[in-house]
Amino acid sequence: MKLIFERSVPGHRCTVLPSCDVPYTKISPVRQKALKLPELTENEISRHYTALAGQVHGVNSGFYPLGSCTMKYNPKINDEAAALPGFTDIHPMQPDHTVQGALDVMKKAEKLLCEITGMDAMTFQPAAGSHGEMTGLLLMKAWHASKKDFKRKRVIIPDSSHGTNPASATMAGYTTVSVPSNADGGVDLEALQSAVGEDTAGLMLTNPNTLGIFDPHIQEITRIIHKAGGLCYYDGANLNAVMGLVRPGDMGFDIVHLNLHKTFSTPHGGGGPGSGPVGCKQFLAEFLPGQAIIRTENHWEHKAYPQSYGSVKAFYGHFLVVVRALCYLMILGREGIPEAAEQAVLNANYMKKKLESVFRMAYQGFCMHEFVMTLEKLKKENGVSALDMAKGMLDYGVHPPTMYFPLIVHEALMAEPTETESKGSIDEAVQIYKELYQRALNDPDALHNAPVRTPVRRPDEVEAARHPRLRWEDQHHD
Repeated sequence: MKLIFERSVPGHRCTVLPSCDVPYTKISPVRQKALKLPELTENEISRHYTALAGQVHGVNSGFYPLGSCTMKYNPKINDEAAALPGFTDIHPMQPDHTVQGALDVMKKAEKLLCEITGMDAMTFQPAAGSHGEMTGLLLMKAWHASKKDFKRKRVIIPDSSHGTNPASATMAGYTTVSVPSNADGGVDLEALQSAVGEDTAGLMLTNPNTLGIFDPHIQEITRIIHKAGGLCYYDGANLNAVMGLVRPGDMGFDIVHLNLHKTFSTPHGGGGPGSGPVGCKQFLAEFLPGQAIIRTENHWEHKAYPQSYGSVKAFYGHFLVVVRALCYLMILGREGIPEAAEQAVLNANYMKKKLESVFRMAYQGFCMHEFVMTLEKLKKENGVSALDMAKGMLDYGVHPPTMYFPLIVHEALMAEPTETESKGSIDEAVQIYKELYQRALNDPDALHNAPVRTPVRRPDEVEAARHPRLRWEDQHHD
Protein backbone atom coordinates (compact mmCIF):
# COMPACT_ATOMS: atom_id res chain seq x y z
CA MET A 1 0.00 0.00 0.00
CA LYS A 2 1.28 3.45 -0.87
CA LEU A 3 2.18 5.99 1.80
CA ILE A 4 0.06 9.13 1.88
CA PHE A 5 3.08 11.07 0.62
CA GLU A 6 3.28 8.76 -2.38
CA ARG A 7 -0.36 9.47 -3.21
CA SER A 8 0.28 13.21 -3.39
CA VAL A 9 -0.74 14.95 -6.62
CA PRO A 10 0.49 18.53 -7.18
CA GLY A 11 -2.37 20.98 -7.04
CA HIS A 12 -4.84 18.75 -5.19
CA ARG A 13 -6.48 20.47 -2.22
CA CYS A 14 -9.17 19.74 0.35
CA THR A 15 -9.98 23.32 1.34
CA VAL A 16 -11.79 26.16 -0.36
CA LEU A 17 -10.89 29.39 1.38
CA PRO A 18 -11.59 33.01 0.37
CA SER A 19 -8.75 35.29 -0.57
CA CYS A 20 -6.85 36.80 2.32
CA ASP A 21 -8.33 40.20 3.21
CA VAL A 22 -5.54 41.38 5.53
CA PRO A 23 -1.98 42.36 4.70
CA TYR A 24 0.62 39.61 4.68
CA THR A 25 3.37 39.90 7.28
CA LYS A 26 6.59 38.03 6.71
CA ILE A 27 8.45 36.60 9.66
CA SER A 28 12.02 35.44 9.80
CA PRO A 29 12.06 31.95 8.33
CA VAL A 30 13.03 29.13 10.64
CA ARG A 31 13.02 26.41 8.01
CA GLN A 32 15.70 26.30 5.39
CA LYS A 33 13.48 24.22 3.10
CA ALA A 34 9.78 24.35 2.41
CA LEU A 35 7.66 21.95 4.43
CA LYS A 36 6.87 18.95 2.25
CA LEU A 37 3.22 18.05 2.82
CA PRO A 38 1.08 15.71 0.70
CA GLU A 39 -1.36 17.36 -1.68
CA LEU A 40 -4.66 15.45 -1.66
CA THR A 41 -8.39 16.02 -1.86
CA GLU A 42 -10.60 15.23 1.09
CA ASN A 43 -11.96 12.19 -0.77
CA GLU A 44 -8.43 10.87 -1.40
CA ILE A 45 -7.49 11.35 2.25
CA SER A 46 -10.66 9.61 3.43
CA ARG A 47 -10.08 6.62 1.16
CA HIS A 48 -6.45 6.33 2.23
CA TYR A 49 -7.17 6.19 5.94
CA THR A 50 -10.20 3.95 5.48
CA ALA A 51 -7.94 1.50 3.62
CA LEU A 52 -5.35 1.75 6.41
CA ALA A 53 -8.01 1.02 9.03
CA GLY A 54 -8.90 -2.15 7.17
CA GLN A 55 -5.34 -3.38 7.56
CA VAL A 56 -5.25 -2.96 11.34
CA HIS A 57 -6.08 -5.87 13.63
CA GLY A 58 -7.62 -5.11 17.00
CA VAL A 59 -10.10 -6.59 19.44
CA ASN A 60 -12.92 -5.45 17.17
CA SER A 61 -11.39 -7.34 14.22
CA GLY A 62 -11.11 -10.85 15.59
CA PHE A 63 -9.55 -13.17 18.15
CA TYR A 64 -6.69 -11.50 20.01
CA PRO A 65 -5.15 -13.95 22.52
CA LEU A 66 -2.15 -11.80 23.45
CA GLY A 67 -1.08 -13.44 26.71
CA SER A 68 -0.10 -11.19 29.60
CA CYS A 69 -1.59 -8.10 27.95
CA THR A 70 -5.37 -8.68 28.22
CA MET A 71 -6.58 -7.49 24.83
CA LYS A 72 -10.29 -7.51 25.55
CA TYR A 73 -13.30 -5.61 24.33
CA ASN A 74 -13.68 -2.11 25.72
CA PRO A 75 -17.40 -1.22 26.10
CA LYS A 76 -18.22 1.89 24.09
CA ILE A 77 -20.20 3.36 26.96
CA ASN A 78 -16.83 3.98 28.62
CA ASP A 79 -15.88 6.29 25.75
CA GLU A 80 -19.25 8.01 25.90
CA ALA A 81 -18.76 8.79 29.57
CA ALA A 82 -15.24 10.10 28.95
CA ALA A 83 -16.53 12.33 26.13
CA LEU A 84 -18.97 14.24 28.34
CA PRO A 85 -18.26 18.00 28.02
CA GLY A 86 -17.99 18.35 31.78
CA PHE A 87 -14.93 16.09 31.66
CA THR A 88 -13.37 17.17 28.36
CA ASP A 89 -13.74 20.94 28.74
CA ILE A 90 -11.85 21.35 32.01
CA HIS A 91 -8.25 22.29 32.74
CA PRO A 92 -6.03 20.90 35.53
CA MET A 93 -5.18 24.41 36.71
CA GLN A 94 -8.79 25.31 37.45
CA PRO A 95 -9.65 25.96 41.11
CA ASP A 96 -10.85 22.87 42.95
CA HIS A 97 -14.35 24.28 43.50
CA THR A 98 -14.92 24.41 39.72
CA VAL A 99 -14.04 20.73 39.10
CA GLN A 100 -15.85 18.99 41.93
CA GLY A 101 -17.32 16.38 39.59
CA ALA A 102 -13.90 15.39 38.26
CA LEU A 103 -12.46 15.16 41.77
CA ASP A 104 -15.42 13.03 42.80
CA VAL A 105 -14.69 10.65 39.89
CA MET A 106 -11.08 10.27 40.99
CA LYS A 107 -12.04 9.69 44.61
CA LYS A 108 -14.69 7.12 43.66
CA ALA A 109 -12.19 5.31 41.42
CA GLU A 110 -9.59 5.36 44.20
CA LYS A 111 -12.08 3.93 46.70
CA LEU A 112 -13.18 1.10 44.41
CA LEU A 113 -9.68 0.17 43.29
CA CYS A 114 -8.44 0.22 46.89
CA GLU A 115 -11.29 -2.09 47.83
CA ILE A 116 -10.42 -4.46 44.98
CA THR A 117 -6.69 -4.51 45.79
CA GLY A 118 -6.81 -4.30 49.60
CA MET A 119 -4.89 -1.03 49.63
CA ASP A 120 -5.61 2.15 51.62
CA ALA A 121 -4.54 4.94 49.26
CA MET A 122 -3.86 5.34 45.56
CA THR A 123 -2.35 7.83 43.12
CA PHE A 124 -3.37 8.16 39.48
CA GLN A 125 -0.29 10.07 38.40
CA PRO A 126 1.58 7.19 36.65
CA ALA A 127 0.94 7.20 32.91
CA ALA A 128 1.18 3.44 32.31
CA GLY A 129 2.36 0.12 33.69
CA SER A 130 6.14 0.52 33.69
CA HIS A 131 5.69 4.05 34.99
CA GLY A 132 3.60 2.57 37.80
CA GLU A 133 6.37 0.11 38.58
CA MET A 134 8.86 2.95 38.89
CA THR A 135 6.42 4.89 41.08
CA GLY A 136 5.97 1.92 43.40
CA LEU A 137 9.72 1.31 43.67
CA LEU A 138 10.39 4.97 44.45
CA LEU A 139 7.72 4.69 47.14
CA MET A 140 9.60 1.70 48.57
CA LYS A 141 12.83 3.70 48.44
CA ALA A 142 11.28 6.73 50.16
CA TRP A 143 10.04 4.58 53.03
CA HIS A 144 13.43 2.98 53.63
CA ALA A 145 15.07 6.41 53.44
CA SER A 146 12.66 7.77 56.07
CA LYS A 147 13.97 5.08 58.42
CA LYS A 148 17.57 5.96 57.54
CA ASP A 149 17.91 2.40 56.30
CA PHE A 150 20.15 3.07 53.31
CA LYS A 151 21.66 -0.42 53.22
CA ARG A 152 18.56 -1.72 51.41
CA LYS A 153 19.97 -2.00 47.91
CA ARG A 154 18.54 -5.23 46.46
CA VAL A 155 15.13 -6.14 45.04
CA ILE A 156 14.21 -9.82 44.65
CA ILE A 157 12.39 -10.80 41.46
CA PRO A 158 11.21 -14.31 40.37
CA ASP A 159 12.64 -15.62 37.09
CA SER A 160 9.10 -15.82 35.65
CA SER A 161 8.48 -12.10 36.10
CA HIS A 162 7.66 -9.60 33.41
CA GLY A 163 10.79 -8.12 31.84
CA THR A 164 9.88 -4.62 32.93
CA ASN A 165 10.24 -5.59 36.62
CA PRO A 166 14.06 -5.86 36.69
CA ALA A 167 14.33 -2.91 34.31
CA SER A 168 12.25 -0.69 36.61
CA ALA A 169 14.16 -1.82 39.70
CA THR A 170 17.44 -0.97 38.00
CA MET A 171 16.12 2.43 36.94
CA ALA A 172 15.15 3.09 40.56
CA GLY A 173 18.76 2.44 41.62
CA TYR A 174 18.36 -1.09 42.96
CA THR A 175 20.33 -4.25 42.25
CA THR A 176 18.09 -7.13 41.23
CA VAL A 177 18.30 -10.69 42.49
CA SER A 178 16.56 -13.41 40.47
CA VAL A 179 15.06 -16.38 42.29
CA PRO A 180 14.20 -19.56 40.36
CA SER A 181 10.82 -21.19 39.94
CA ASN A 182 10.10 -24.62 41.39
CA ALA A 183 8.81 -27.60 39.40
CA ASP A 184 5.23 -26.36 39.75
CA GLY A 185 5.98 -22.90 38.35
CA GLY A 186 5.85 -21.07 41.68
CA VAL A 187 8.62 -19.40 43.67
CA ASP A 188 11.27 -21.74 45.09
CA LEU A 189 10.93 -21.02 48.82
CA GLU A 190 14.39 -22.30 49.74
CA ALA A 191 16.01 -20.12 47.07
CA LEU A 192 13.97 -17.15 48.27
CA GLN A 193 15.02 -17.71 51.87
CA SER A 194 18.66 -17.84 50.78
CA ALA A 195 18.32 -14.63 48.76
CA VAL A 196 16.97 -12.36 51.52
CA GLY A 197 19.19 -10.44 53.89
CA GLU A 198 19.77 -7.13 55.60
CA ASP A 199 20.18 -5.47 52.20
CA THR A 200 16.79 -6.63 50.90
CA ALA A 201 14.65 -3.63 49.97
CA GLY A 202 11.72 -5.65 48.74
CA LEU A 203 10.16 -8.17 46.42
CA MET A 204 8.49 -7.65 43.04
CA LEU A 205 5.99 -10.36 42.21
CA THR A 206 2.71 -10.98 40.40
CA ASN A 207 0.22 -13.64 41.41
CA PRO A 208 -1.06 -15.33 39.32
CA ASN A 209 2.35 -15.21 37.69
CA THR A 210 3.17 -14.92 33.99
CA LEU A 211 2.87 -18.69 33.64
CA GLY A 212 -0.78 -18.39 34.57
CA ILE A 213 -0.21 -20.08 37.93
CA PHE A 214 -1.46 -18.94 41.33
CA ASP A 215 1.27 -19.55 43.88
CA PRO A 216 -0.24 -21.46 46.82
CA HIS A 217 2.61 -20.30 49.08
CA ILE A 218 2.06 -16.60 48.49
CA GLN A 219 1.56 -15.67 52.15
CA GLU A 220 4.71 -17.55 53.13
CA ILE A 221 6.58 -15.64 50.39
CA THR A 222 5.49 -12.23 51.66
CA ARG A 223 6.16 -13.30 55.27
CA ILE A 224 9.78 -14.13 54.39
CA ILE A 225 10.29 -10.69 52.86
CA HIS A 226 8.66 -8.83 55.75
CA LYS A 227 10.71 -10.78 58.29
CA ALA A 228 13.85 -9.62 56.48
CA GLY A 229 12.68 -5.97 56.73
CA GLY A 230 11.65 -5.57 53.09
CA LEU A 231 8.44 -4.48 51.41
CA CYS A 232 6.32 -6.50 49.04
CA TYR A 233 5.39 -5.00 45.68
CA TYR A 234 2.60 -6.57 43.63
CA ASP A 235 2.69 -6.24 39.85
CA GLY A 236 -1.05 -5.98 39.27
CA ALA A 237 -0.84 -5.13 35.57
CA ASN A 238 -3.06 -8.11 34.87
CA LEU A 239 -5.59 -8.59 37.63
CA ASN A 240 -8.15 -10.34 35.45
CA ALA A 241 -8.11 -13.69 37.22
CA VAL A 242 -8.52 -12.44 40.76
CA MET A 243 -10.35 -9.09 40.79
CA GLY A 244 -13.19 -9.25 43.27
CA LEU A 245 -12.03 -12.68 44.47
CA VAL A 246 -8.59 -12.29 46.03
CA ARG A 247 -6.90 -9.07 47.14
CA PRO A 248 -3.13 -8.45 46.93
CA GLY A 249 -3.34 -6.64 50.26
CA ASP A 250 -4.64 -9.81 51.89
CA MET A 251 -1.77 -11.80 50.36
CA GLY A 252 0.66 -9.61 52.28
CA PHE A 253 1.57 -6.98 49.70
CA ASP A 254 2.29 -3.38 50.67
CA ILE A 255 2.35 -1.74 47.24
CA VAL A 256 0.46 -2.53 44.05
CA HIS A 257 0.30 -1.04 40.57
CA LEU A 258 -2.55 -1.60 38.13
CA ASN A 259 -2.90 -1.27 34.38
CA LEU A 260 -6.30 0.25 33.69
CA HIS A 261 -5.91 -0.57 29.99
CA LYS A 262 -5.73 -4.29 30.77
CA THR A 263 -7.95 -5.31 33.63
CA PHE A 264 -10.28 -2.35 33.71
CA SER A 265 -11.16 -2.11 30.06
CA THR A 266 -9.69 1.15 28.83
CA PRO A 267 -8.00 1.49 25.42
CA HIS A 268 -4.37 0.47 25.05
CA GLY A 269 -3.89 3.54 22.91
CA GLY A 270 -0.83 2.40 21.03
CA GLY A 271 1.44 3.45 23.87
CA GLY A 272 -0.75 6.07 25.46
CA PRO A 273 -2.49 7.69 27.02
CA GLY A 274 -2.71 4.96 29.60
CA SER A 275 -2.91 4.77 33.34
CA GLY A 276 -0.89 2.77 35.86
CA PRO A 277 -2.23 3.80 39.28
CA VAL A 278 -0.25 2.81 42.35
CA GLY A 279 -1.88 1.87 45.64
CA CYS A 280 -0.32 1.24 49.04
CA LYS A 281 -1.00 0.46 52.68
CA GLN A 282 -1.66 3.34 55.03
CA PHE A 283 1.87 3.45 56.48
CA LEU A 284 3.22 4.30 53.01
CA ALA A 285 0.54 6.79 51.93
CA GLU A 286 2.35 9.89 53.17
CA PHE A 287 5.16 9.24 50.68
CA LEU A 288 2.96 8.99 47.57
CA PRO A 289 3.63 11.32 44.63
CA GLY A 290 1.24 14.10 43.74
CA GLN A 291 -1.58 15.20 45.99
CA ALA A 292 -4.35 13.50 47.91
CA ILE A 293 -8.02 14.29 47.28
CA ILE A 294 -9.68 14.94 50.61
CA ARG A 295 -13.11 16.00 51.79
CA THR A 296 -13.24 19.38 53.54
CA GLU A 297 -16.66 20.40 54.87
CA ASN A 298 -18.87 19.91 51.81
CA HIS A 299 -16.39 19.85 48.94
CA TRP A 300 -13.32 18.07 47.56
CA GLU A 301 -9.88 19.64 47.50
CA HIS A 302 -6.24 18.71 46.98
CA LYS A 303 -3.73 18.39 49.76
CA ALA A 304 -0.06 17.47 49.47
CA TYR A 305 1.07 14.20 51.03
CA PRO A 306 3.16 14.99 54.14
CA GLN A 307 6.39 13.34 52.91
CA SER A 308 5.69 13.00 49.20
CA TYR A 309 8.81 12.18 47.21
CA GLY A 310 7.59 14.51 44.46
CA SER A 311 5.68 14.03 41.25
CA VAL A 312 6.07 11.43 38.52
CA LYS A 313 3.89 13.31 36.06
CA ALA A 314 2.29 16.70 35.71
CA PHE A 315 -0.98 17.24 37.52
CA TYR A 316 -3.20 14.18 38.10
CA GLY A 317 -2.31 11.67 35.40
CA HIS A 318 -4.55 10.78 32.46
CA PHE A 319 -7.92 11.70 33.91
CA LEU A 320 -10.15 10.53 31.05
CA VAL A 321 -8.69 7.03 31.29
CA VAL A 322 -9.75 6.97 34.94
CA VAL A 323 -13.26 8.03 33.88
CA ARG A 324 -13.43 5.04 31.53
CA ALA A 325 -12.24 2.63 34.23
CA LEU A 326 -14.75 3.96 36.76
CA CYS A 327 -17.54 3.56 34.23
CA TYR A 328 -16.51 -0.08 33.70
CA LEU A 329 -16.37 -0.75 37.45
CA MET A 330 -19.75 0.83 38.16
CA ILE A 331 -21.45 -1.08 35.34
CA LEU A 332 -20.09 -4.43 36.55
CA GLY A 333 -20.66 -3.69 40.21
CA ARG A 334 -19.97 -5.92 43.19
CA GLU A 335 -21.46 -8.99 41.49
CA GLY A 336 -20.09 -8.42 37.99
CA ILE A 337 -16.41 -7.87 38.86
CA PRO A 338 -15.79 -11.34 40.33
CA GLU A 339 -17.98 -12.86 37.61
CA ALA A 340 -15.71 -11.33 34.96
CA ALA A 341 -12.67 -12.82 36.71
CA GLU A 342 -14.31 -16.24 36.91
CA GLN A 343 -15.19 -16.09 33.22
CA ALA A 344 -11.59 -15.20 32.34
CA VAL A 345 -10.34 -18.25 34.25
CA LEU A 346 -13.02 -20.48 32.73
CA ASN A 347 -12.20 -19.37 29.18
CA ALA A 348 -8.47 -19.93 29.67
CA ASN A 349 -8.94 -23.41 31.11
CA TYR A 350 -11.43 -24.34 28.39
CA MET A 351 -9.01 -23.29 25.65
CA LYS A 352 -6.10 -25.02 27.39
CA LYS A 353 -8.06 -28.26 27.71
CA LYS A 354 -9.01 -28.13 24.03
CA LEU A 355 -5.39 -27.66 22.94
CA GLU A 356 -3.48 -29.92 25.31
CA SER A 357 -4.17 -33.02 23.17
CA VAL A 358 -2.08 -31.43 20.41
CA PHE A 359 0.20 -28.83 21.98
CA ARG A 360 2.60 -29.52 24.82
CA MET A 361 1.80 -27.37 27.84
CA ALA A 362 4.67 -25.85 29.81
CA TYR A 363 2.87 -26.71 33.06
CA GLN A 364 0.12 -29.21 33.65
CA GLY A 365 -3.03 -28.76 35.63
CA PHE A 366 -5.33 -25.87 36.35
CA CYS A 367 -4.37 -22.40 35.08
CA MET A 368 -5.74 -18.99 35.85
CA HIS A 369 -6.35 -16.34 33.14
CA GLU A 370 -3.61 -17.48 30.77
CA PHE A 371 -1.47 -20.50 29.94
CA VAL A 372 1.85 -21.22 28.24
CA MET A 373 2.61 -23.79 25.56
CA THR A 374 6.07 -24.89 24.48
CA LEU A 375 7.02 -25.71 20.89
CA GLU A 376 10.51 -26.86 21.84
CA LYS A 377 9.90 -30.45 20.62
CA LEU A 378 8.25 -29.23 17.40
CA LYS A 379 11.17 -26.91 16.70
CA LYS A 380 13.70 -29.70 17.26
CA GLU A 381 11.91 -32.36 15.21
CA ASN A 382 10.20 -30.33 12.48
CA GLY A 383 12.05 -27.03 12.44
CA VAL A 384 8.93 -25.00 13.18
CA SER A 385 9.47 -22.32 15.82
CA ALA A 386 7.08 -20.35 17.98
CA LEU A 387 7.70 -17.42 15.64
CA ASP A 388 6.68 -19.51 12.62
CA MET A 389 3.47 -20.58 14.36
CA ALA A 390 2.65 -17.00 15.33
CA LYS A 391 3.26 -15.74 11.78
CA GLY A 392 1.01 -18.49 10.45
CA MET A 393 -1.88 -17.26 12.60
CA LEU A 394 -1.87 -13.97 10.75
CA ASP A 395 -3.06 -15.72 7.59
CA TYR A 396 -6.13 -16.91 9.49
CA GLY A 397 -7.06 -13.47 10.78
CA VAL A 398 -5.96 -14.28 14.32
CA HIS A 399 -3.56 -12.00 16.17
CA PRO A 400 -0.48 -13.93 17.30
CA PRO A 401 -0.13 -14.73 20.98
CA THR A 402 2.82 -13.62 23.07
CA MET A 403 5.99 -15.48 21.99
CA TYR A 404 9.20 -16.41 23.81
CA PHE A 405 7.84 -15.24 27.15
CA PRO A 406 8.32 -16.09 29.94
CA LEU A 407 11.96 -16.73 29.18
CA ILE A 408 12.08 -19.84 31.38
CA VAL A 409 9.90 -21.65 28.80
CA HIS A 410 11.67 -22.51 25.56
CA GLU A 411 9.78 -21.71 22.33
CA ALA A 412 6.93 -20.35 24.41
CA LEU A 413 3.49 -19.43 23.16
CA MET A 414 1.26 -17.74 25.71
CA ALA A 415 -2.50 -17.40 25.29
CA GLU A 416 -5.10 -15.36 27.17
CA PRO A 417 -8.61 -15.50 25.68
CA THR A 418 -10.01 -13.07 28.32
CA GLU A 419 -13.55 -13.03 29.66
CA THR A 420 -15.00 -11.20 26.65
CA GLU A 421 -14.57 -14.09 24.22
CA SER A 422 -17.49 -16.45 23.61
CA LYS A 423 -17.30 -20.24 23.51
CA GLY A 424 -17.88 -20.04 19.76
CA SER A 425 -14.96 -17.71 19.10
CA ILE A 426 -12.65 -19.83 21.29
CA ASP A 427 -13.71 -22.98 19.44
CA GLU A 428 -12.90 -21.31 16.11
CA ALA A 429 -9.50 -20.23 17.41
CA VAL A 430 -8.75 -23.73 18.74
CA GLN A 431 -9.48 -25.20 15.31
CA ILE A 432 -7.02 -22.74 13.73
CA TYR A 433 -4.33 -23.63 16.29
CA LYS A 434 -4.79 -27.34 15.56
CA GLU A 435 -4.74 -26.82 11.78
CA LEU A 436 -1.51 -24.86 12.06
CA TYR A 437 0.03 -27.62 14.12
CA GLN A 438 -0.82 -30.17 11.41
CA ARG A 439 0.74 -27.86 8.81
CA ALA A 440 3.86 -27.71 10.96
CA LEU A 441 4.06 -31.51 10.84
CA ASN A 442 3.19 -31.98 7.17
CA ASP A 443 4.41 -28.83 5.42
CA PRO A 444 6.81 -26.89 7.67
CA ASP A 445 8.10 -24.76 4.76
CA ALA A 446 4.65 -23.22 4.44
CA LEU A 447 4.97 -21.80 7.94
CA HIS A 448 8.55 -20.70 7.36
CA ASN A 449 7.17 -18.41 4.64
CA ALA A 450 4.08 -17.23 6.52
CA PRO A 451 2.29 -14.91 6.42
CA VAL A 452 1.31 -14.75 2.76
CA ARG A 453 -2.08 -13.02 2.98
CA THR A 454 -1.14 -9.92 4.94
CA PRO A 455 -0.33 -6.46 3.49
CA VAL A 456 3.21 -6.84 4.83
CA ARG A 457 4.93 -10.22 4.50
CA ARG A 458 7.55 -11.48 6.94
CA PRO A 459 10.21 -8.77 7.29
CA ASP A 460 13.89 -9.32 7.91
CA GLU A 461 13.73 -8.58 11.62
CA VAL A 462 17.50 -8.38 12.09
CA GLU A 463 17.81 -5.87 9.25
CA ALA A 464 14.82 -3.91 10.56
CA ALA A 465 16.35 -3.71 14.03
CA ARG A 466 19.79 -2.68 12.81
CA HIS A 467 18.70 -0.28 10.07
CA PRO A 468 15.20 0.92 10.88
CA ARG A 469 13.43 3.21 8.40
CA LEU A 470 11.15 5.27 10.60
CA ARG A 471 10.17 8.12 8.32
CA TRP A 472 9.42 8.79 4.68
CA GLU A 473 12.08 10.53 2.65
CA ASP A 474 11.41 12.15 -0.70
CA GLN A 475 14.18 10.91 -2.96
CA HIS A 476 13.32 13.48 -5.62
CA HIS A 477 12.82 16.58 -3.50
CA ASP A 478 15.58 19.15 -3.23
